Amino acid sequence: MNPLNAELTNTFSIKLKLLLSQPLIRSMMVVAFISIFVKVTGFYKETVIAASFGLSELLDTYFIAVLIPAFVQNVFVDSLSNLFVPNYITELKTTNQIKSFQSVSFMIVTAMIIILTIICLIFSEYLLTTVFPNHSEKYYHLIRIQFYWILPSLFFWGYSSLLCCLLEVKNKFLYSTIPPVFTTITTILCLVFFKEKLQEIVLAIGMLTGSIVAFLYLLILCVHNKEISLGPPVVNKNTRIMIAQLPPKITSGLLSCSNSFVEKFFAAQLIAGSIAALNYGSKIPAFAVGMLILPLGSVLLPHFARSMNDDLLKTYKQLFKILKWVFFSSLCLCVLGMFVSNDLVRVLFERKEFTANDTLIVANIQKIGLLYIPFYLNTLICVKFLTAINKNKFMAWTSLWNLGLNLLLNAVLIKYWGIYGLAMSTTIMYIVSSIIYVGFTYKQYKIALSKTEV
Repeated sequence: MNPLNAELTNTFSIKLKLLLSQPLIRSMMVVAFISIFVKVTGFYKETVIAASFGLSELLDTYFIAVLIPAFVQNVFVDSLSNLFVPNYITELKTTNQIKSFQSVSFMIVTAMIIILTIICLIFSEYLLTTVFPNHSEKYYHLIRIQFYWILPSLFFWGYSSLLCCLLEVKNKFLYSTIPPVFTTITTILCLVFFKEKLQEIVLAIGMLTGSIVAFLYLLILCVHNKEISLGPPVVNKNTRIMIAQLPPKITSGLLSCSNSFVEKFFAAQLIAGSIAALNYGSKIPAFAVGMLILPLGSVLLPHFARSMNDDLLKTYKQLFKILKWVFFSSLCLCVLGMFVSNDLVRVLFERKEFTANDTLIVANIQKIGLLYIPFYLNTLICVKFLTAINKNKFMAWTSLWNLGLNLLLNAVLIKYWGIYGLAMSTTIMYIVSSIIYVGFTYKQYKIALSKTEV
Protein backbone atom coordinates (compact mmCIF):
# COMPACT_ATOMS: atom_id res chain seq x y z
CA MET A 1 0.00 0.00 0.00
CA ASN A 2 1.40 3.39 -0.96
CA PRO A 3 1.96 6.03 1.79
CA LEU A 4 -1.00 8.18 0.67
CA ASN A 5 -3.47 5.27 0.83
CA ALA A 6 -2.05 4.16 4.16
CA GLU A 7 -2.47 7.67 5.58
CA LEU A 8 -6.06 7.91 4.29
CA THR A 9 -6.91 4.50 5.75
CA ASN A 10 -5.40 5.47 9.09
CA THR A 11 -7.28 8.79 9.13
CA PHE A 12 -10.57 7.06 8.29
CA SER A 13 -9.97 4.48 11.03
CA ILE A 14 -9.29 7.18 13.61
CA LYS A 15 -12.40 9.16 12.63
CA LEU A 16 -14.55 6.01 12.69
CA LYS A 17 -13.32 5.11 16.19
CA LEU A 18 -13.96 8.68 17.33
CA LEU A 19 -17.47 8.57 15.89
CA LEU A 20 -18.28 5.21 17.50
CA SER A 21 -16.96 6.44 20.84
CA GLN A 22 -19.88 8.89 21.08
CA PRO A 23 -22.74 7.43 23.18
CA LEU A 24 -25.41 9.03 20.97
CA ILE A 25 -24.01 7.45 17.80
CA ARG A 26 -23.57 4.05 19.48
CA SER A 27 -27.16 4.10 20.73
CA MET A 28 -28.45 5.03 17.28
CA MET A 29 -26.48 2.19 15.68
CA VAL A 30 -27.82 -0.35 18.18
CA VAL A 31 -31.40 0.71 17.51
CA ALA A 32 -30.74 0.87 13.75
CA PHE A 33 -29.51 -2.74 13.58
CA ILE A 34 -32.40 -4.05 15.66
CA SER A 35 -34.82 -1.91 13.64
CA ILE A 36 -33.60 -3.52 10.44
CA PHE A 37 -34.41 -6.95 11.84
CA VAL A 38 -37.81 -5.82 13.19
CA LYS A 39 -38.79 -4.03 9.98
CA VAL A 40 -37.65 -6.84 7.69
CA THR A 41 -39.64 -9.42 9.66
CA GLY A 42 -42.61 -7.04 9.72
CA PHE A 43 -42.37 -6.62 5.99
CA TYR A 44 -42.28 -10.36 5.52
CA LYS A 45 -45.50 -10.55 7.55
CA GLU A 46 -47.11 -8.09 5.13
CA THR A 47 -46.09 -10.20 2.14
CA VAL A 48 -47.69 -13.25 3.78
CA ILE A 49 -50.90 -11.25 4.43
CA ALA A 50 -50.89 -9.91 0.86
CA ALA A 51 -50.52 -13.40 -0.57
CA SER A 52 -53.33 -14.66 1.65
CA PHE A 53 -55.90 -11.91 1.03
CA GLY A 54 -54.79 -9.59 -1.82
CA LEU A 55 -56.75 -6.31 -2.03
CA SER A 56 -59.85 -7.88 -0.50
CA GLU A 57 -62.86 -6.79 1.55
CA LEU A 58 -61.63 -8.78 4.55
CA LEU A 59 -58.36 -6.88 4.55
CA ASP A 60 -60.20 -3.56 4.23
CA THR A 61 -62.34 -4.41 7.26
CA TYR A 62 -59.29 -5.55 9.25
CA PHE A 63 -57.56 -2.20 8.72
CA ILE A 64 -60.74 -0.41 9.82
CA ALA A 65 -61.05 -2.65 12.91
CA VAL A 66 -57.45 -1.81 13.87
CA LEU A 67 -58.04 1.88 13.26
CA ILE A 68 -59.82 2.80 16.53
CA PRO A 69 -57.53 0.89 18.97
CA ALA A 70 -54.46 2.14 17.09
CA PHE A 71 -55.90 5.66 17.17
CA VAL A 72 -56.32 5.48 20.97
CA GLN A 73 -52.79 4.12 21.35
CA ASN A 74 -51.18 6.73 19.10
CA VAL A 75 -53.14 9.69 20.49
CA PHE A 76 -53.44 9.04 24.22
CA VAL A 77 -50.89 6.43 25.30
CA ASP A 78 -48.07 7.65 23.06
CA SER A 79 -48.71 11.23 24.23
CA LEU A 80 -48.17 10.14 27.82
CA SER A 81 -45.09 8.10 26.88
CA ASN A 82 -43.49 11.02 25.01
CA LEU A 83 -44.05 13.29 28.01
CA PHE A 84 -42.94 10.62 30.47
CA VAL A 85 -39.37 10.42 29.13
CA PRO A 86 -38.21 14.08 29.46
CA ASN A 87 -40.05 14.66 32.73
CA TYR A 88 -38.84 11.37 34.24
CA ILE A 89 -35.26 12.33 33.35
CA THR A 90 -35.81 15.71 35.04
CA GLU A 91 -37.20 13.84 38.04
CA LEU A 92 -34.04 11.73 38.22
CA LYS A 93 -31.89 14.88 38.15
CA THR A 94 -33.92 16.80 40.74
CA THR A 95 -36.09 15.31 43.49
CA ASN A 96 -35.48 11.68 42.41
CA GLN A 97 -38.90 10.55 43.66
CA ILE A 98 -39.09 7.91 40.97
CA LYS A 99 -41.41 5.57 42.88
CA SER A 100 -44.13 8.20 43.08
CA PHE A 101 -43.52 9.31 39.49
CA GLN A 102 -43.84 5.76 38.13
CA SER A 103 -46.95 5.05 40.22
CA VAL A 104 -48.71 8.20 39.02
CA SER A 105 -47.78 7.38 35.40
CA PHE A 106 -49.09 3.80 35.60
CA MET A 107 -52.28 5.02 37.29
CA ILE A 108 -52.83 7.57 34.51
CA VAL A 109 -52.35 5.02 31.74
CA THR A 110 -54.64 2.51 33.50
CA ALA A 111 -57.44 5.05 33.98
CA MET A 112 -56.97 6.32 30.44
CA ILE A 113 -57.27 2.86 28.87
CA ILE A 114 -60.26 1.78 30.96
CA ILE A 115 -62.23 4.96 30.16
CA LEU A 116 -61.32 4.91 26.47
CA THR A 117 -62.12 1.20 26.12
CA ILE A 118 -65.61 1.81 27.52
CA ILE A 119 -66.07 4.79 25.17
CA CYS A 120 -64.92 2.66 22.22
CA LEU A 121 -67.42 -0.06 23.05
CA ILE A 122 -70.30 2.42 23.43
CA PHE A 123 -69.66 4.60 20.39
CA SER A 124 -67.91 2.26 17.96
CA GLU A 125 -71.18 1.25 16.25
CA TYR A 126 -72.22 4.87 15.70
CA LEU A 127 -68.74 5.81 14.49
CA LEU A 128 -68.66 2.82 12.17
CA THR A 129 -71.85 3.66 10.30
CA THR A 130 -71.09 7.41 10.28
CA VAL A 131 -67.50 7.36 9.06
CA PHE A 132 -67.91 4.33 6.75
CA PRO A 133 -71.54 4.50 5.55
CA ASN A 134 -73.40 2.67 2.78
CA HIS A 135 -71.83 -0.76 3.16
CA SER A 136 -73.37 -4.21 3.50
CA GLU A 137 -74.19 -5.88 6.81
CA LYS A 138 -71.47 -8.45 6.07
CA TYR A 139 -68.93 -5.60 5.79
CA TYR A 140 -69.90 -4.21 9.22
CA HIS A 141 -69.98 -7.69 10.76
CA LEU A 142 -66.40 -8.33 9.65
CA ILE A 143 -65.28 -5.06 11.24
CA ARG A 144 -67.11 -5.73 14.50
CA ILE A 145 -65.87 -9.26 15.09
CA GLN A 146 -62.25 -8.26 14.43
CA PHE A 147 -62.57 -5.05 16.48
CA TYR A 148 -63.76 -6.91 19.60
CA TRP A 149 -60.74 -9.21 19.46
CA ILE A 150 -58.25 -6.39 18.86
CA LEU A 151 -59.57 -3.96 21.51
CA PRO A 152 -58.08 -5.81 24.57
CA SER A 153 -54.65 -5.22 23.01
CA LEU A 154 -54.96 -1.63 24.24
CA PHE A 155 -54.18 -2.66 27.81
CA PHE A 156 -51.01 -4.50 26.80
CA TRP A 157 -49.93 -1.70 24.43
CA GLY A 158 -50.39 0.89 27.17
CA TYR A 159 -48.31 -0.84 29.80
CA SER A 160 -45.72 -1.94 27.24
CA SER A 161 -45.29 1.67 26.17
CA LEU A 162 -44.32 2.82 29.67
CA LEU A 163 -42.08 -0.21 30.21
CA CYS A 164 -40.25 0.67 26.96
CA CYS A 165 -39.80 4.22 28.25
CA LEU A 166 -38.16 2.94 31.45
CA LEU A 167 -35.68 0.96 29.37
CA GLU A 168 -34.97 3.87 27.00
CA VAL A 169 -34.29 6.27 29.87
CA LYS A 170 -31.55 3.87 31.01
CA ASN A 171 -30.25 3.65 27.38
CA LYS A 172 -31.33 0.01 27.03
CA PHE A 173 -32.49 0.55 23.46
CA LEU A 174 -31.51 -2.98 22.42
CA TYR A 175 -34.35 -4.43 24.52
CA SER A 176 -37.00 -1.75 23.94
CA THR A 177 -36.80 -2.02 20.13
CA ILE A 178 -37.56 -5.76 19.92
CA PRO A 179 -41.28 -6.01 21.03
CA PRO A 180 -42.91 -5.40 17.58
CA VAL A 181 -41.34 -8.60 16.27
CA PHE A 182 -43.58 -10.67 18.58
CA THR A 183 -46.74 -9.50 16.81
CA THR A 184 -45.11 -10.33 13.49
CA ILE A 185 -44.31 -13.86 14.64
CA THR A 186 -47.74 -14.56 16.15
CA THR A 187 -49.54 -13.20 13.07
CA ILE A 188 -47.49 -15.38 10.70
CA LEU A 189 -48.04 -18.45 12.91
CA CYS A 190 -51.79 -17.82 12.95
CA LEU A 191 -51.87 -17.46 9.16
CA VAL A 192 -49.78 -20.56 8.53
CA PHE A 193 -51.33 -22.94 11.07
CA PHE A 194 -54.75 -21.58 12.08
CA LYS A 195 -56.13 -19.68 9.06
CA GLU A 196 -58.82 -22.27 8.28
CA LYS A 197 -59.88 -22.57 11.91
CA LEU A 198 -59.88 -18.86 12.83
CA GLN A 199 -61.04 -17.65 9.39
CA GLU A 200 -62.06 -13.95 9.50
CA ILE A 201 -60.49 -13.30 12.94
CA VAL A 202 -57.09 -14.81 12.13
CA LEU A 203 -55.32 -11.43 11.82
CA ALA A 204 -57.03 -10.01 14.91
CA ILE A 205 -56.01 -13.03 17.02
CA GLY A 206 -52.45 -12.70 15.72
CA MET A 207 -52.32 -9.07 16.83
CA LEU A 208 -53.82 -9.72 20.27
CA THR A 209 -51.50 -12.66 20.95
CA GLY A 210 -48.47 -10.64 19.87
CA SER A 211 -49.37 -7.74 22.17
CA ILE A 212 -49.65 -10.12 25.14
CA VAL A 213 -46.29 -11.78 24.40
CA ALA A 214 -44.59 -8.38 23.94
CA PHE A 215 -45.97 -7.14 27.27
CA LEU A 216 -44.80 -10.26 29.13
CA TYR A 217 -41.34 -9.92 27.55
CA LEU A 218 -41.01 -6.29 28.68
CA LEU A 219 -42.44 -6.98 32.14
CA ILE A 220 -40.01 -9.85 32.79
CA LEU A 221 -37.12 -7.73 31.48
CA CYS A 222 -37.99 -4.69 33.62
CA VAL A 223 -38.51 -6.78 36.76
CA HIS A 224 -35.22 -8.62 36.17
CA ASN A 225 -33.33 -5.33 35.70
CA LYS A 226 -35.17 -3.69 38.62
CA GLU A 227 -36.49 -0.87 36.43
CA ILE A 228 -39.96 -0.92 38.01
CA SER A 229 -40.06 0.94 41.31
CA LEU A 230 -43.54 1.76 42.62
CA GLY A 231 -44.53 3.69 45.72
CA PRO A 232 -47.23 6.03 47.10
CA PRO A 233 -48.58 8.12 44.16
CA VAL A 234 -47.55 11.64 45.21
CA VAL A 235 -47.96 14.45 42.69
CA ASN A 236 -44.88 16.70 42.77
CA LYS A 237 -43.61 19.51 40.49
CA ASN A 238 -42.40 17.21 37.69
CA THR A 239 -45.58 15.10 37.60
CA ARG A 240 -47.66 18.30 37.58
CA ILE A 241 -45.69 19.56 34.57
CA MET A 242 -46.22 16.23 32.79
CA ILE A 243 -49.95 16.23 33.54
CA ALA A 244 -50.29 19.89 32.50
CA GLN A 245 -48.62 19.15 29.15
CA LEU A 246 -50.85 16.12 28.53
CA PRO A 247 -53.95 17.97 27.16
CA PRO A 248 -52.05 19.91 24.43
CA LYS A 249 -50.01 16.81 23.57
CA ILE A 250 -53.16 14.68 23.30
CA THR A 251 -54.83 17.41 21.23
CA SER A 252 -51.85 17.42 18.86
CA GLY A 253 -51.91 13.64 18.58
CA LEU A 254 -55.70 13.59 18.19
CA LEU A 255 -55.60 15.98 15.26
CA SER A 256 -52.57 14.32 13.65
CA CYS A 257 -54.02 10.81 13.86
CA SER A 258 -57.38 12.03 12.55
CA ASN A 259 -55.64 12.23 9.17
CA SER A 260 -55.72 8.43 9.08
CA PHE A 261 -59.51 8.48 9.60
CA VAL A 262 -59.86 11.12 6.89
CA GLU A 263 -57.84 9.08 4.41
CA LYS A 264 -59.75 5.86 5.10
CA PHE A 265 -63.10 7.70 5.04
CA PHE A 266 -62.47 8.93 1.51
CA ALA A 267 -60.93 5.60 0.43
CA ALA A 268 -64.04 3.77 1.65
CA GLN A 269 -66.08 5.77 -0.87
CA LEU A 270 -64.12 4.14 -3.70
CA ILE A 271 -64.17 0.52 -4.88
CA ALA A 272 -63.53 -2.40 -2.50
CA GLY A 273 -59.84 -2.89 -1.88
CA SER A 274 -58.99 0.84 -1.94
CA ILE A 275 -58.13 0.95 1.76
CA ALA A 276 -55.89 -2.09 1.36
CA ALA A 277 -54.27 -0.48 -1.72
CA LEU A 278 -53.46 2.68 0.26
CA ASN A 279 -52.09 0.54 3.07
CA TYR A 280 -49.78 -1.45 0.81
CA GLY A 281 -48.80 1.68 -1.11
CA SER A 282 -47.55 3.17 2.13
CA LYS A 283 -45.60 0.05 3.20
CA ILE A 284 -42.29 0.96 1.56
CA PRO A 285 -42.48 4.64 2.67
CA ALA A 286 -43.43 3.51 6.19
CA PHE A 287 -40.62 0.96 6.14
CA ALA A 288 -38.10 3.67 5.13
CA VAL A 289 -39.44 6.06 7.77
CA GLY A 290 -39.31 3.35 10.43
CA MET A 291 -35.77 2.38 9.53
CA LEU A 292 -34.60 5.95 10.09
CA ILE A 293 -36.94 7.37 12.71
CA LEU A 294 -36.79 4.42 15.15
CA PRO A 295 -33.06 4.83 15.82
CA LEU A 296 -33.36 8.61 15.67
CA GLY A 297 -36.62 9.09 17.56
CA SER A 298 -36.05 6.54 20.33
CA VAL A 299 -32.58 7.89 21.08
CA LEU A 300 -33.09 11.61 20.43
CA LEU A 301 -35.95 12.30 22.86
CA PRO A 302 -34.00 11.23 25.99
CA HIS A 303 -30.83 12.75 24.49
CA PHE A 304 -32.47 16.13 23.91
CA ALA A 305 -34.05 16.02 27.37
CA ARG A 306 -30.62 15.56 28.97
CA SER A 307 -28.51 17.88 26.78
CA MET A 308 -30.91 20.86 26.78
CA ASN A 309 -30.42 21.23 30.53
CA ASP A 310 -26.66 21.44 30.03
CA ASP A 311 -26.30 23.57 26.87
CA LEU A 312 -29.47 24.56 25.01
CA LEU A 313 -27.74 26.37 22.12
CA LYS A 314 -25.41 23.45 21.50
CA THR A 315 -28.45 21.14 21.42
CA TYR A 316 -30.11 23.39 18.80
CA LYS A 317 -27.01 23.32 16.60
CA GLN A 318 -26.82 19.54 16.90
CA LEU A 319 -30.50 19.32 15.93
CA PHE A 320 -29.99 21.36 12.75
CA LYS A 321 -27.05 19.18 11.70
CA ILE A 322 -29.20 16.08 12.17
CA LEU A 323 -32.03 17.64 10.14
CA LYS A 324 -29.73 18.44 7.20
CA TRP A 325 -28.13 15.00 7.22
CA VAL A 326 -31.46 13.16 7.45
CA PHE A 327 -33.16 15.27 4.76
CA PHE A 328 -30.52 14.95 2.03
CA SER A 329 -29.64 11.29 2.69
CA SER A 330 -33.32 10.23 2.72
CA LEU A 331 -34.02 12.31 -0.40
CA CYS A 332 -31.40 10.34 -2.35
CA LEU A 333 -32.87 7.04 -1.16
CA CYS A 334 -36.41 8.11 -2.08
CA VAL A 335 -35.44 9.11 -5.63
CA LEU A 336 -33.81 5.70 -6.05
CA GLY A 337 -36.92 4.04 -4.60
CA MET A 338 -39.19 5.74 -7.13
CA PHE A 339 -37.19 4.30 -10.04
CA VAL A 340 -37.50 0.72 -8.74
CA SER A 341 -41.00 1.07 -7.25
CA ASN A 342 -42.80 -1.27 -9.67
CA ASP A 343 -40.16 -3.97 -9.33
CA LEU A 344 -40.20 -3.72 -5.53
CA VAL A 345 -43.97 -4.20 -5.31
CA ARG A 346 -43.87 -7.03 -7.85
CA VAL A 347 -41.15 -8.93 -5.97
CA LEU A 348 -42.56 -8.33 -2.50
CA PHE A 349 -46.31 -8.75 -2.99
CA GLU A 350 -47.32 -10.15 -6.39
CA ARG A 351 -48.31 -13.73 -5.73
CA LYS A 352 -51.51 -15.76 -5.28
CA GLU A 353 -54.34 -13.29 -4.54
CA PHE A 354 -52.20 -10.21 -5.25
CA THR A 355 -52.44 -9.65 -9.02
CA ALA A 356 -50.40 -7.70 -11.61
CA ASN A 357 -53.11 -5.02 -11.65
CA ASP A 358 -52.81 -4.72 -7.87
CA THR A 359 -49.07 -4.24 -8.33
CA LEU A 360 -49.57 -1.34 -10.73
CA ILE A 361 -52.01 0.47 -8.40
CA VAL A 362 -49.87 -0.02 -5.29
CA ALA A 363 -46.63 0.98 -7.08
CA ASN A 364 -48.14 4.27 -8.27
CA ILE A 365 -49.38 5.08 -4.76
CA GLN A 366 -45.95 4.16 -3.43
CA LYS A 367 -44.16 6.57 -5.79
CA ILE A 368 -46.31 9.44 -4.55
CA GLY A 369 -45.73 8.43 -0.93
CA LEU A 370 -41.96 8.25 -1.28
CA LEU A 371 -41.86 11.98 -2.05
CA TYR A 372 -42.88 12.98 1.48
CA ILE A 373 -40.34 10.89 3.40
CA PRO A 374 -37.52 13.51 3.77
CA PHE A 375 -40.04 16.12 4.93
CA TYR A 376 -41.87 13.72 7.27
CA LEU A 377 -38.62 12.62 8.92
CA ASN A 378 -37.63 16.22 9.61
CA THR A 379 -41.07 16.85 11.08
CA LEU A 380 -40.80 13.85 13.42
CA ILE A 381 -37.34 14.92 14.61
CA CYS A 382 -38.62 18.44 15.30
CA VAL A 383 -41.57 16.94 17.19
CA LYS A 384 -39.15 15.02 19.45
CA PHE A 385 -37.18 18.19 20.12
CA LEU A 386 -40.24 20.39 20.72
CA THR A 387 -41.65 17.73 23.07
CA ALA A 388 -38.41 17.85 25.07
CA ILE A 389 -38.76 21.65 25.47
CA ASN A 390 -42.52 21.40 26.16
CA LYS A 391 -43.79 23.27 23.08
CA ASN A 392 -46.86 21.06 22.83
CA LYS A 393 -49.39 23.89 22.36
CA PHE A 394 -47.74 24.89 19.09
CA MET A 395 -47.90 21.28 17.90
CA ALA A 396 -51.62 21.14 18.71
CA TRP A 397 -52.34 24.20 16.56
CA THR A 398 -50.16 22.91 13.74
CA SER A 399 -51.96 19.55 13.83
CA LEU A 400 -55.29 21.37 13.51
CA TRP A 401 -53.99 23.20 10.43
CA ASN A 402 -52.70 19.93 8.95
CA LEU A 403 -56.06 18.21 9.47
CA GLY A 404 -57.93 21.05 7.77
CA LEU A 405 -55.50 21.07 4.86
CA ASN A 406 -55.74 17.29 4.48
CA LEU A 407 -59.55 17.39 4.46
CA LEU A 408 -59.58 20.08 1.80
CA LEU A 409 -56.98 18.37 -0.40
CA ASN A 410 -58.67 14.96 -0.12
CA ALA A 411 -62.07 16.38 -1.05
CA VAL A 412 -60.64 18.17 -4.10
CA LEU A 413 -58.03 15.72 -5.40
CA ILE A 414 -60.17 12.56 -5.09
CA LYS A 415 -62.50 14.02 -7.72
CA TYR A 416 -59.72 14.25 -10.30
CA TRP A 417 -57.35 11.37 -9.48
CA GLY A 418 -59.32 9.00 -7.22
CA ILE A 419 -57.14 6.93 -4.92
CA TYR A 420 -53.99 8.60 -6.28
CA GLY A 421 -55.45 11.96 -5.22
CA LEU A 422 -55.63 10.71 -1.62
CA ALA A 423 -51.94 9.78 -1.74
CA MET A 424 -51.09 13.18 -3.26
CA SER A 425 -52.96 15.06 -0.53
CA THR A 426 -51.01 13.24 2.18
CA THR A 427 -47.69 14.07 0.50
CA ILE A 428 -48.57 17.77 0.11
CA MET A 429 -49.71 17.98 3.73
CA TYR A 430 -46.46 16.49 5.07
CA ILE A 431 -44.35 18.86 2.96
CA VAL A 432 -46.22 21.93 4.23
CA SER A 433 -46.13 20.60 7.80
CA SER A 434 -42.37 20.09 7.63
CA ILE A 435 -41.81 23.70 6.53
CA ILE A 436 -43.92 24.93 9.47
CA TYR A 437 -42.16 22.74 12.06
CA VAL A 438 -38.61 23.49 10.94
CA GLY A 439 -39.41 27.19 10.65
CA PHE A 440 -40.86 27.32 14.17
CA THR A 441 -37.91 25.39 15.61
CA TYR A 442 -35.46 27.80 13.98
CA LYS A 443 -37.45 30.72 15.42
CA GLN A 444 -37.09 29.19 18.91
CA TYR A 445 -33.36 28.92 18.33
CA LYS A 446 -33.18 32.64 17.46
CA ILE A 447 -35.11 33.49 20.62
CA ALA A 448 -32.76 31.38 22.77
CA LEU A 449 -29.75 32.93 21.03
CA SER A 450 -30.97 36.48 21.66
CA LYS A 451 -31.44 35.71 25.37
CA THR A 452 -27.82 34.57 25.73
CA GLU A 453 -26.52 37.68 23.93
CA VAL A 454 -28.33 40.07 26.26
